[in-house]
Amino acid sequence: MKPLYLLPCVVAALVSLVFVMISGAKGDTKSKDAAPIYGVTVPEGYRQWELIAPALEAEPLDELRAVVGNSMAIDAYRAGTLPFPDGTVLVKLAWKQMRSTEFEPATVPGVATTVQVMVKDSKKYAATGGWGFGRFIGGKPVDEAQHQTCFACHEARVRGHDFVFTRFAP
Repeated sequence: MKPLYLLPCVVAALVSLVFVMISGAKGDTKSKDAAPIYGVTVPEGYRQWELIAPALEAEPLDELRAVVGNSMAIDAYRAGTLPFPDGTVLVKLAWKQMRSTEFEPATVPGVATTVQVMVKDSKKYAATGGWGFGRFIGGKPVDEAQHQTCFACHEARVRGHDFVFTRFAP
């Protein structure tokens, strides 16, 4: 005799699993934390990723920046792989510059301004060079109008480098 009393529990568990998989699907464009147009979100754990390069943005933004990448990005940079492979994720962190209170000639990060994300998926983002873009302030995506400018700027300036500005710092 088969234990039929377990059948309702198994069905309930499967329904719950499917619900979790659907509602937590990666790249869910309905998430309130997803960037408009592309559906990109801020990746978990990105602050532990390796540094690709720092940058200094002068006027008008006056920002210090750091670009980090997931392991796929780091491997591609080290190998000189272009175009970047699908699954590459780049994250740019930006802060207002401020003078150090401990050492006046030094510039240090001040207030955080944005987190910007690029995700490579050549099929999903075919219309934008294979890249999806996200710009976030305080963990929340900025409006759609600002996201429409992302690809246009990358296309105009760095088409020959797979639409990526950042070069690997030695």
